[in-house]
Amino acid sequence: MRYLKKIAGNKYLLTGIAFAIWMLFFDRNDIPLQISRLNELNKLQNSEEVMLNKIKDTHAELNNLRNSPETLEKYAREKYLMKRPNEDLFIVKTDSE
Repeated sequence: MRYLKKIAGNKYLLTGIAFAIWMLFFDRNDIPLQISRLNELNKLQNSEEVMLNKIKDTHAELNNLRNSPETLEKYAREKYLMKRPNEDLFIVKTDSE
C-alpha cells in the first residue's frame, strides 16, 4: 500500500504518463491517424505502380501502332468500328457490356 502511495505521489511519473496518453490518443497526430495515413500511403503507392504499368503498356501500344499498319487497322476496326467499303459489320453485344 505504501508503495502505491509512493508511485501515485510521484508527480514526474504521473506527468509522464499523462503526456504519453495525450500524445498517443488525443493529439492531432495520434496513433489511429498515423495508422490510417500509412494505409492510405500504401494504397497510393500501389496505385502508382498500377498507373506506371498502364503507362508502359500504352507506350508500347502506341509504338506498335506507329510502326505497324496491320496493328493500326486492327485497332481502328476494334475500337472505332471502322470497316472497308465492301464489307458488312456485325456487332455482337454480350451481357457484360
